[in-house]
Amino acid sequence: MLLNNNVTEFILLGLTQDPIRKKIVFAIFLIFYLGTLLGNFLIITTIKTSRALGSPMYFFLFHLSLSDTFLSTSTAPRVIVDVLLNKTTISFNECIVQVFSFHFFGCLEIFILILMAVDRYVAICKPLHYTTIMSHRVCGVLVAVAWVGSCVHSLAQIFLTLSLPFCHPNVIDHYLCDLQPLLKLACADTYVTNLLLVSNSGAICTVSFVVLMVSYVVILHSLRNHSAEGRKKALSTCISHIIVVILFFGPCIFIYTRPATTFPMDKMIAVFYTLGTPLINPLIYTLRNAEVKNAMRKLWSKKLISDDKR
Repeated sequence: MLLNNNVTEFILLGLTQDPIRKKIVFAIFLIFYLGTLLGNFLIITTIKTSRALGSPMYFFLFHLSLSDTFLSTSTAPRVIVDVLLNKTTISFNECIVQVFSFHFFGCLEIFILILMAVDRYVAICKPLHYTTIMSHRVCGVLVAVAWVGSCVHSLAQIFLTLSLPFCHPNVIDHYLCDLQPLLKLACADTYVTNLLLVSNSGAICTVSFVVLMVSYVVILHSLRNHSAEGRKKALSTCISHIIVVILFFGPCIFIYTRPATTFPMDKMIAVFYTLGTPLINPLIYTLRNAEVKNAMRKLWSKKLISDDKR
């Protein structure tokens, strides 16, 4: 499967080599990761247990929280352990698995955000046909297509990477295995491979972002025909989605739509969309959504009542 591969492991330089800063990195990643798990777990549990959150929007939000959880899990735990144990090596196979999982759940998040925009468009622009168009069966099929599409995207990236021969040096100037740092270590001309990789990830990010922004412009434009109360509710939901889209796609477009060059700021930007965005998303969807907050209160009240009966 590998061509002339003499590398069995890579050395990750991480975010810093300074012992004091490593402790800061450990604390930040641990707090952010635990916050991400807690926030997304609350959303997943609330949606699964609340009958009031049975609409397609919350079905998609459930899968967005799943992708957020797995996206941060693909990177954060290893960084936390490596910093704590001062371990800087990762095996070749573990590196490839991390690349696959990282891109799989990142791509899944993109597709879920698109489905959420489609749901809002149908709900606001085609309200009379909403239940027919966005039926449970249709939503299930759309999410299944999103999972399969994400898998195809990641497999394409992995197959291109595995076609390259790797030799020494094996030092990756990053805290995770990603495609662009790996291409710099290949013992072959990577121009065509990089072009294909950038076309793949870059096109998905850019096209999806443009489609999402255009769809929300259309949605916001159509709100002028709604009542003041309906307009306020729809506007609140759409603004939440737009904030999430900008926070996630901005860093991704910066990283994946340029040639095979790396900048010192790349690692910090990667922290933002691998750890920051999965933490921010639950806050945005709970703080700006009255239905989710009410469902969480009811769930918490039921738990307190059941605990008191015991």
